[in-house]
Amino acid sequence: MTEPKTPEAAAPLGPARKHGRDGKSNATIYDIAKLAGVNPSTVSRALSKPGRVSAKTQKLIEDAAAELNYQVNPFARALPTGRTNTFGLIVADITNPTFFEIIRGAETTATLRDYTLVLAESAESAVTELTAARRMMATVDGLILASPRMDDDDIRALATDKPVVVINREVDGVPCVVPDVNKGISEAVRSLAANGHKKVAFVAGPPQSWMSARRWEGVQSACEWSRLEAVRLESGKPTLDGGRQVARDVRDSGATAVLTYNDLLAIGLMQELQAAGVVVPDQISIVGFDDIFGADFTTPPLTTVRSPLEECGSGATTLLLDLLHGDGEPAAILRVETELVLRGSSGRLLPGR
Repeated sequence: MTEPKTPEAAAPLGPARKHGRDGKSNATIYDIAKLAGVNPSTVSRALSKPGRVSAKTQKLIEDAAAELNYQVNPFARALPTGRTNTFGLIVADITNPTFFEIIRGAETTATLRDYTLVLAESAESAVTELTAARRMMATVDGLILASPRMDDDDIRALATDKPVVVINREVDGVPCVVPDVNKGISEAVRSLAANGHKKVAFVAGPPQSWMSARRWEGVQSACEWSRLEAVRLESGKPTLDGGRQVARDVRDSGATAVLTYNDLLAIGLMQELQAAGVVVPDQISIVGFDDIFGADFTTPPLTTVRSPLEECGSGATTLLLDLLHGDGEPAAILRVETELVLRGSSGRLLPGR
């Protein structure tokens, strides 16, 4: 005698599609319903909001979905909910290792909260950045801007559409994650003063970089406190080549110590000076910024002001997802501390130098 079906196990609605285990077919909830012996509506409830069906039914559906290699389509999910469970992250330069840990931190936190990260870069262009942001806003639930180059007004305009969080910059009215550069820079300048240096050069980053301006302000303040002379030098671009190109200006400045906007500039500068016969750190000390992967691979290893980059990515993602889910009012600005990492590229200035 055949047992009668419960309401959960009613005949499936709609056509079932061909399925297989090779992952090449597009299984639907109708396929899962047929294999599990339940209604498609039950499958929908089980996959979208676990806990709304019995544990036994949930297990049947999950096993059937796994066998069919079923993948949730975030854009189909967005039709009834308005959510895609994706968010965008735009970085200034995807080739710059500074952003590697930011991306890792954002991705790790996104995965833990069942979100997918969509990545784009601006190539240091405010126009490209705004275009990418507007395109991404059409399909993501929110956006993180890492070291954005666009105007504050453009960022605030984006934030009126969907939640936006900014890293490495303060924008009024928009949640931000900002490394507090003062602690790390003060430690670096005090170390240089203790090693006999009297004049410090700061190699700046891109003119449109908010963080470059803050770091220069930090260098000026710390040098004034330690009674050192500070001079600002411009770089063509915040890369290894940019560091090499500014080497002549560094030598002409008369500075015996250099702090750079980022580690790439510091490494390029060190390479060019060493090629010209300048001994680091005996003749000139070099301090970078960020402590990117590979900063300790140079000869000598690079002294740098470490920014907690992964923490920035994770913190920004947490702020964004809290905004999306209404989990309280996120902090307007989340500040993270920087610290000096002493290595071989900075040290005591030899007498007569």
